Amino acid sequence: MFALRPLTRRTHATLHSRCLRCMSTTIDPSAQHRPTNNFVKVVEVGPRDGLQNEKKTIPLTTKIELIERLAKTGLTDIEAGSFVAPKWVPQMADSNEILEYLLKTPPTTLNPIAYSFLAPNARGLSNALSILRNYPSSYQSLTPPTSPYEADESAPHSPSQSQSSDSPPPFIELSVFAAATETFTQKNLNTDIATSLVRFKEVITGAKEAGLRVRAYISVVLGCPFEGYDVNPQRVAEIACDLMEMGADEIDLGDTTGMGTAPRTAELLRAMSAAGIRNEDLTMHFHDTYGQALVNTAVSLEHGVRRFDSSVGGLGGCPYSPGATGNVSTEDLVYFLESLGMETGADLDRLCEVGEWITGEIGKSNSSSVGKAILGKRRAG
Repeated sequence: MFALRPLTRRTHATLHSRCLRCMSTTIDPSAQHRPTNNFVKVVEVGPRDGLQNEKKTIPLTTKIELIERLAKTGLTDIEAGSFVAPKWVPQMADSNEILEYLLKTPPTTLNPIAYSFLAPNARGLSNALSILRNYPSSYQSLTPPTSPYEADESAPHSPSQSQSSDSPPPFIELSVFAAATETFTQKNLNTDIATSLVRFKEVITGAKEAGLRVRAYISVVLGCPFEGYDVNPQRVAEIACDLMEMGADEIDLGDTTGMGTAPRTAELLRAMSAAGIRNEDLTMHFHDTYGQALVNTAVSLEHGVRRFDSSVGGLGGCPYSPGATGNVSTEDLVYFLESLGMETGADLDRLCEVGEWITGEIGKSNSSSVGKAILGKRRAG
């Protein structure tokens, strides 16, 4: 097992002398309470990335119940939906209702939860902001809006916008999805990388004007279903720098195909450091197609990364990545991290129950080895 070294310094840029955080709204790290280096943030992506590829329509009530169950596991970051055109990803067609429900009736939790929604283009951004304008006091953002942000009087209003006094208002965040190869970008976004970045700038700028934190995904960073294994890590770093300069607060590196290996994960992270991207600005997103997700997680921990995506029950798959299977399961990730002495704040038993429940609800097999083992042991006892 890798020796896990604490992060003792920030890496300075050697490839670029650019100011990467000129527009980011993330609080100055020197002024905020920093968790111990043994704390790892687990970002649950099941409600969006985990369900988006399911062919059978999943009822809105099931999606909301999944989010509510996850909110009671101790997780504080949940990817809840996507404002993508329904004709491209039909499973996400009810994301408007999910966001509105979370604003009107947030799940009861001890700590605020950050719910993120994908806004792939200007239309998606407009749809998200039109809902938020109707509930201006029902969510938290990191900074006050920098543009007029008034309720849309033409939209129907709920008689009451009050929320339960037992729950703090949730944080709402938006995300964009870039890709590391031209072919995947064409298949996914029907354009080239350069044009996609121009479009994302409009989304990121609009989100920041509304005071929202922005996460920027880069897909297929360790292997492309169309171009193969040889994804240039320096090119990934250049795209990450461009997104940070636009104002993205976080770069999420996605091994969409699960083709990543330990050596290539390490090479990618070295390229990010050389480009001036801090470990604090990174999230790793591993799929377990080839059984390498936890190995790559260990490499990332060794490098100093402390934020990872996962999906309860190992749900997931990308509609534009043929053959890719699910994300690393949240249950397996939490068990692995805690076995190394890391802290996650998550209730593993509850996560196992949620994983079994949602896979049963949608008729999928539970891909979490840890979930099946813990629940099997419980029943045998």
